Amino acid sequence: MQQQPGPLVVIGGAEDKLGECRILREFLRLGGGSHARVLVMTVATELPIDVGMEYIEVFRKLGAEDVRTFDVSDRTAANKDSAVAFIRDATCIFFTGGDQLRITKLLGGTRVDAALHAALARGVTLGGTSAGASMMSSTMIVEGEAETNPRISVVDMAPGMEFIDGVVIDQHFAERGRLGRLLSAVAQYPHHLGLGIDENTAVVIRDRTFRVVGEGAVSVVDAGGLTYSNLEHVHRDESLALCGIGLHILPDGYGYNLSSRQPVTDWGAVSENGGEEWKE
Repeated sequence: MQQQPGPLVVIGGAEDKLGECRILREFLRLGGGSHARVLVMTVATELPIDVGMEYIEVFRKLGAEDVRTFDVSDRTAANKDSAVAFIRDATCIFFTGGDQLRITKLLGGTRVDAALHAALARGVTLGGTSAGASMMSSTMIVEGEAETNPRISVVDMAPGMEFIDGVVIDQHFAERGRLGRLLSAVAQYPHHLGLGIDENTAVVIRDRTFRVVGEGAVSVVDAGGLTYSNLEHVHRDESLALCGIGLHILPDGYGYNLSSRQPVTDWGAVSENGGEEWKE
């Protein structure tokens, strides 16, 4: 029987680490619960010791006994046997926040990159928050202006780590007013869905379907029905005209099918058909 790929837990940043810790608790549950072997990847941050210790404390508080951190300071380190062994031993792997370009520049095309994809393919749970969320897609937002109208110049794009295809992910979404830059990204990549994930909110993706977990919402921007765009006629700093774009706002308990591009409002039916992995 072919191994089912592991779930992705994509977090919009600022997840609760002091209270119920619902999102991190769900990540740990999917990764094996108290028997999980958690690997915290601190490659995105310039403070790997501090950030790593914070997540070690959280995951141990939630019941995981085996929690390790792993930092990569250069590409040579990402090609070592010891680095690959860390990935192979983990049942769940978590990327912290920081700078998503650090992740792609240090890991892209290395043996660790290949090991991460192999781990996901054999069922390992892969999670990431903030920058660790943005890098999940094949095309990622690197940076951009907030609280502005859509323009080509407000968003910079780059290749991501390709753990999921067909989406562009933005984080800290409602809190930092990033709808304009996500619209700008999707206008340039209309074959991609835009996922704007609020803080302390996550999407759990499996089999091209996600469910929302957390206190905020996920905004899905769909340019599949785009009827008009002035993209080819304007300069980078001029306003975009976009007609026919779809927008879904999905709070906790709702979901979305990325293949059919349809929201899921009856999650119970998906849970019953999809197995225990969807049930909390």
